[in-house]
Amino acid sequence: MARRGDKPKKPRANAVEDSELFPYAVDALGPIAVTRGENPHKPEKPHYHDHRARLRKKFDDAGPAALADYELLELMLFRTIPRQDTKPLAKALLVKFGDLAAVLGAPVQRIAEVTGAGPAVAQDLKLVQAMLERAQKAPLTQRAVISSWSQLVNYCRVSMAHAPREQFRVLFLDVKNQLIADEVMNDGTVDHAPVYPREIARRALELSAAAVILLHNHPTH
Repeated sequence: MARRGDKPKKPRANAVEDSELFPYAVDALGPIAVTRGENPHKPEKPHYHDHRARLRKKFDDAGPAALADYELLELMLFRTIPRQDTKPLAKALLVKFGDLAAVLGAPVQRIAEVTGAGPAVAQDLKLVQAMLERAQKAPLTQRAVISSWSQLVNYCRVSMAHAPREQFRVLFLDVKNQLIADEVMNDGTVDHAPVYPREIARRALELSAAAVILLHNHPTH
């Protein structure tokens, strides 16, 4: 019963009329199906992200020889400039200085003249140069001299005394009996370690060794 003062109620629209006002398709026998579009507020991924992933994979799969000079430089610059495409900078550095060695050896002030190369880029390039120079000087200043049987025995004790498995090691010496390299040619099991003479000869030629000393341990004795 309607009371005095009540407003008359409007007739309720049927389902068809409501569906015509609703912006999505309505199925009277099932749930509402909503088609979602892309979020217009979601930022797009920078184009260089996929490029960085591909370049890293190329380096891992094929090795540094498969990369051009600008790609190696670009790969190093990824760490210095994490949120920017570094290919243009890598190419600009090579164009200005000529090659990788010249880029690393360039003065900080001249590196800073290249667009996009700030103090952080200059410092990282000089750091790589310093590491290369240190690595090249180390063999010249830290080579051990094997000039007597006692020196050889002492060296072997230090390097092989606590090895858990048998090893076949080769010491490569220069004409002054200075140690060029100490390499494990085969790391075997607890009771044997096979060796291949052709591998020793090949490595001796690569290092220009004047003499070799063959070492073999017996950890079970």
